[in-house]
Amino acid sequence: MTLALGAELPAFTLPDTDERPHTLPDEAGEAATVVVFTCNHCPYALAWHDRLIDVVRDYRDRGVAFFFVNPNDAERYPDDSFAAMKERVAADGGWPAPYLRDESQEVARAFGARTTPDVFVFDSERRLAYRGAPDSDYQDPAKRAEWLRSALDALLAGQRPDPATTDPVGCSVKWKQ
Repeated sequence: MTLALGAELPAFTLPDTDERPHTLPDEAGEAATVVVFTCNHCPYALAWHDRLIDVVRDYRDRGVAFFFVNPNDAERYPDDSFAAMKERVAADGGWPAPYLRDESQEVARAFGARTTPDVFVFDSERRLAYRGAPDSDYQDPAKRAEWLRSALDALLAGQRPDPATTDPVGCSVKWKQ
């Protein structure tokens, strides 16, 4: 089960790598809110990481809020543990958006996240407007997360994203047994 277009932004509170709680929809962006399910170990997530960070830097001052969420089972995938998340953000010198830990996996289930990465974009009314991959090719940095950028540009212009959905591509969410 995954969120359908037009579905309301699920409410949640999760800790970031500084152990500060973040709550949605309280911290949603005025123009749009982006929730990306990602992780530390998946080659797809790692390949798209810099492009996603660039999108945050380019849109965060335009009323768009961003949240990265790691839901993976840390027992089977220690690279995705909360401690490893903290180390990664510290090694990068910090991230421009919170990196949240979904230890219970309840948030990933509420969204219907399937892969890392899996991108969900909500409009100013907190309704799902785009869901899918950042762009068409994780191996091509020149793509610049063009599908995500296109969705945000449409919302900022008062339009609906086209396409509104693409297939999320990446490693499967590592669900607990």
